[in-house]
Amino acid sequence: MSSIAGGAPAAPTLLARAAADGAKLRAVILLIFFGLYFFSLYKVSQLRSTYHVGFSEDWLNSALVPICLTAVIAVAFVLARFSFGYFAGFYLFAMMAGYFWVNAFSLLDYDHNQALFASAASIVAFLLPALTIRSDVVSPRLPAKLFDRSPDVILVGSAFLLIWCALDGFHLVSFDEMEKYRSALDRPRVIQYAIGNVNGALIPFAIAYALSRGRRWIAAWLSLVSLLYFPITLTKTAIFAAPFIIFMSVVSSRLEPRISVILSLLVPLSIGVLSVAGVGEHNLSVLRHSIFGLLNFRLLAIPSSSLDHYFEFFHHHQLTHFCQVSLLNPLMTCPYTEQLGVTFANEYGMGNMNASLFATEGVASVGPVWMPLAALASGLVLAIANKTSAGLAPRFVLISGAIVPITLMNVPLSTTLLSNGLALLMLLWWLTPREAIKARFG
Repeated sequence: MSSIAGGAPAAPTLLARAAADGAKLRAVILLIFFGLYFFSLYKVSQLRSTYHVGFSEDWLNSALVPICLTAVIAVAFVLARFSFGYFAGFYLFAMMAGYFWVNAFSLLDYDHNQALFASAASIVAFLLPALTIRSDVVSPRLPAKLFDRSPDVILVGSAFLLIWCALDGFHLVSFDEMEKYRSALDRPRVIQYAIGNVNGALIPFAIAYALSRGRRWIAAWLSLVSLLYFPITLTKTAIFAAPFIIFMSVVSSRLEPRISVILSLLVPLSIGVLSVAGVGEHNLSVLRHSIFGLLNFRLLAIPSSSLDHYFEFFHHHQLTHFCQVSLLNPLMTCPYTEQLGVTFANEYGMGNMNASLFATEGVASVGPVWMPLAALASGLVLAIANKTSAGLAPRFVLISGAIVPITLMNVPLSTTLLSNGLALLMLLWWLTPREAIKARFG
């Protein structure tokens, strides 16, 4: 009625048009992302051939199936609403799309058709609950003042832990050498859990909360402490954490949250591709090679390649039936005396090959046939994270949860929950007073 009388479209019409425009933009960005990602994997096959990422001159026919699979599943990220499951789900979908490509050109010996079907079914089973279950849960109404000092407390505690660990070993080494030095680290299990929870949950949460209260200097100090954890942990997460949290804070302050999620991988991917585009393998400078190695190879290609290796290894070896989970290991007879990462390092000679939930809780534990069921259970865990973070501003979720999706691409869900802070972060989200962050992030 108002559109007829006043000559202007009604509010619902404007909202529908804006939603359609947003969906089109997400579709275009996703198209660009996966186009660059597949090109990046082609470059990996040239620059890192020892990791068994292959390529074929008849690439168009081989690539048709992975491209079509990726396009169909990507529709979910055009249409779904934002949640933490959207954030983590996109990262795991990107990893799986990379595996679709790797599978088409794989040089390893296993049933590639069965693995492809199991992988496609698994990512769909995972995304169903992770993208659709978002309803809120009843949370305690804690006063905002109780949380206002949390950034200060976390800063002091994380700095103390950093100094304590630095006395035991502080190594400024290159990315290529960090594997060698990390394998020599031998800290008590409780300290390992503390480091993982500090870097995966407490520091990102404290930065997000400090920014929500306008305390940028505290956020800056927390970022510095996070960076200083690299020489004592020698992990990819420690390298990426602070820069990535800052990047996510900037992007999410300007853009719609779903666009921010996609750009958070597209930007580093594009930088890596530009560093090697048009340059022959033998003409790459050390800097260009390092940029591509860090952003495209370690961040994106390794998780996909790891799944390829897990399929081959467990095609020829016994399944673990979850005996690799530290809480279950003492209760079971395990065919492997070492951690899976070490087992794969010994088998393939490419360093510790830790991998995502699809490789560990899926392929390694139950095999390709039951892999989708394990993925569905994992998706339900992410749905719980959606429920504990429901009602929080999307920007707060993006910043405080920034490290978890990267972690999920590289380690099992059980490890992410207990050792890398996801369970603690879910608790913090549940306890956080919603009104405390709405003024700036709402």
